[in-house]
Amino acid sequence: MAKKFIISQLLSQKGETGSEEKENNMLLYFRLAWRNIWRHRRRTVIIVLAMGLSLAFMMFYDGLLDGFNQAIAGNAVRVLGGNIQVHAEGYREKVDSNPLLPLKDDAAVVQAALAQPNVIAVSRRIQTGGLVSNREGSFPLNVIGIEPEAEAPVSLIAEHIVDGRFLQSTDEDAALIGKGLADALSLKVGDRVTVVGSDVNKQNRQRAMTVIGIYDLGLPSFEKGSVYISLAEAQNLYGLRGQSTEVQITLKAVGSEDQVIAALTPLLPGYEVESWAQNYPELGSAIGQKNAVMDIFSVIIVVIAGIGILNLLLMAIYERTREIGLLGAMGLKPRQIAVTFILEGTLIGLVGVVAGIVMGLAINLSLGQIGMDYSQFAGLTEYMALISGKVYPTLGLSKLFERATIVLVIAALAALIPAVIAARREPSEALHHV
Repeated sequence: MAKKFIISQLLSQKGETGSEEKENNMLLYFRLAWRNIWRHRRRTVIIVLAMGLSLAFMMFYDGLLDGFNQAIAGNAVRVLGGNIQVHAEGYREKVDSNPLLPLKDDAAVVQAALAQPNVIAVSRRIQTGGLVSNREGSFPLNVIGIEPEAEAPVSLIAEHIVDGRFLQSTDEDAALIGKGLADALSLKVGDRVTVVGSDVNKQNRQRAMTVIGIYDLGLPSFEKGSVYISLAEAQNLYGLRGQSTEVQITLKAVGSEDQVIAALTPLLPGYEVESWAQNYPELGSAIGQKNAVMDIFSVIIVVIAGIGILNLLLMAIYERTREIGLLGAMGLKPRQIAVTFILEGTLIGLVGVVAGIVMGLAINLSLGQIGMDYSQFAGLTEYMALISGKVYPTLGLSKLFERATIVLVIAALAALIPAVIAARREPSEALHHV
């Protein structure tokens, strides 16, 4: 009875205006399509669960990937020098030569950065190329002068001192090195090394220093490439009295760099304000590649679920052949019959999207509170060593619109072939179908 009522309504719109007729027809198409998808409730539930689980899995993976990015990139910026770095104009052009370009007014840069709401720490640095040697050999590396008291609260290096202690601003002729460098040069706390570099006037300078601390991040290649001294010591060594070449800015979380850079750029004319992704593109590239792989993988997952919708609607065509013939015999045009089937596929996809969002949020909310322990995998690759303890997935909403759109589009496309087949059925033949 409901089906006959809907059909009669579709055929009784002759006296209405064009816009009213289209609106009423579309509403009736939706009612007919919604009724049809629940005629085989168990089959529809299975397909909805397949689509929903696909979306929920994508949300889970997006949330987990965001958690990984926060854990890895968040810790990486604590090692590499903050979420944002400010340099003198022209630094980017000469970055390969580790130039000593002093900032015009580093105190003003520090004050401007501290005024931003997302900033939790700001410190000045001097960073340039140099050489460390002893009787065991020598290594080219970066010599980095830091403000120890400003960096210690946010520094991952300060948290991983395995021998000796972290630097202090009053330290003279003192160096902090990584375990990778200590192993390569057979160094221990209290040993002496020679630090060599060029000052602001391109004159060679060298200083014998005592190793006062050794840190271990589980990143041997990085640990061999840097030695830390106090900012005051670096200023004396390189002829930069009271000056610095870099201001590093640490934020509450990775991801808000663009917002802070946009706020700082007009306040700091004549400076280069860049994020960690620009200064360390290899890390940003690695994260971007993982995201791209998931984008491809997610489409494959939904396509597989879309095949289920295709199968469901193809079966519906053969089961409802006489019904399709009746619709045609009563005056529905092939286009109208096709629209009904496409709407059925789209509605299945829409229900799947709602179910997927509910399941995805439930999973990510639970894991976001508990966390997932990946510390046992810290030794698999160097970048995994940056994960300290648990990874906490986010809600996975960063790409939800794109994921949901993919589900709906594939659901509609899966219904297209059955819709075309149904529209091409000859009413006379369909009515005699057994």
